[in-house]
Amino acid sequence: MNEIFIATMNKGKVAEFEAFFIDQGITVKSLLDLEEEIEIIEDGKTFEENAIKKAEEIGKRINKPVIADDSGLEVDALGGKPGIYSARYAGTEKSDQANIYKLLNEMSSVPTDKRTARFVCALAVYIPGSKTKVVRGICEGIITEVEKGNKGFGYDPIFYLPELGKTMSQIDRSEKNKRSHRYDALKKLKNNWNEWM
Repeated sequence: MNEIFIATMNKGKVAEFEAFFIDQGITVKSLLDLEEEIEIIEDGKTFEENAIKKAEEIGKRINKPVIADDSGLEVDALGGKPGIYSARYAGTEKSDQANIYKLLNEMSSVPTDKRTARFVCALAVYIPGSKTKVVRGICEGIITEVEKGNKGFGYDPIFYLPELGKTMSQIDRSEKNKRSHRYDALKKLKNNWNEWM
């Protein structure tokens, strides 16, 4: 294999995968490199189902190896919500601020010791002619009562990392990348890569 597609139009995500594959001599491409726009309806019930669907549908269309991810936030006090609906938790229009406001409002009576949560990232690897493989990465934390920091996005301002004493929005990107759910998933992917190939 000398080329793999990442099912994203996010250049930041592409850069993460380029760093991962550089030692293996594999060229990373993304949906931005395709002439046609491919829209996938994410209707799975889990992060894994959505990631697998994206990887397989795109991979079969272009007949190339594809990696797809699906990620979000699971809050224990809310029974795992917002989960797969993290990006549009407050409505169909994506709004980080509206999502945060809704989440904090729903947790207004939840005590600190019950505010545990985790970011989750499922990575699915589709290779033509092989069974799709999937790994799950997580980052454990606590939901704060107020927003702190301005360096992140999404739920980062209310996701507190006890070992650092800071939210995801209070740490630099390089530090965040070493602790994120995507990094955890990428590590697991790296550990399995040679066996899967």
